[in-house]
Amino acid sequence: MHIHFLDPYRSGDSLIHRLDPRVKFVLALAFILTCALTPAGAWPVYVLLFATILAIEILSTLGVGYVLKRAILAFPFVLAALPIIFTTPGAVWLELGIGSWELTISLPGLVRFLSIALKSWLSVQAAIVLAASTPFPELLVAMRAVRIPRLLVAIFGLMWRYLFVLADEALRLNRARAARSGNSGQPGIKAGGDLAWRARVTGGMAGNLFLRAFERSDRIYLAMVSRGYDGEVRSLPLPAITSANWLVLLAGLVILGVLLSLSFLFGS
Repeated sequence: MHIHFLDPYRSGDSLIHRLDPRVKFVLALAFILTCALTPAGAWPVYVLLFATILAIEILSTLGVGYVLKRAILAFPFVLAALPIIFTTPGAVWLELGIGSWELTISLPGLVRFLSIALKSWLSVQAAIVLAASTPFPELLVAMRAVRIPRLLVAIFGLMWRYLFVLADEALRLNRARAARSGNSGQPGIKAGGDLAWRARVTGGMAGNLFLRAFERSDRIYLAMVSRGYDGEVRSLPLPAITSANWLVLLAGLVILGVLLSLSFLFGS
């Protein structure tokens, strides 16, 4: 069993794939920053931002459905902002009675909540396109190139690599459990005990997974130190950014700057 599903990168030969990783990284950050700075209620600008990221998804040949399905990941986290619609003062949009409680939804609060949801959704799409069109080692090199602290980049790199170590240990545990589990072969009869028994076994497996992953990561670190690792991940010098990539970077930053400027005209 392979754990390649952890890697979001999808190979391709699109215009987005061929862009310099430094250019893609800077433009993705600029897009996310533009979404964050766009005032609440600037609906025309949100539409333009969505059209921009949609065009990028089409150019990347990743598939619009592929990106949109994974962008749903943002919505559970957006629920943390749900109290805004009840606590923001302003004109009342709707009143709800739940038993002895009366909840008032204000119009400014609803606008802010919907704006946060759209910003998060658009930002996640940009991050997905960046991760799916750029190998992770190239992303690390791009982070170093834009002067992100080396220690932070090293943490990102080790976290990514140890994620596969953790997944590999989890697969080994599951394989061992399946090899030791009895199966009657009759439909409707499950192996194992009741729900409490299953919860106890799952908790034991989680603890065992942590210990095994910790021990294996320690062995990996000692192997790295024995091969000269001193906390610095070295790579070959990067080639100069071509004029075409500079043009794409400049055009992208200008478009995002124009959209951000327009947002202050439509924002509430």
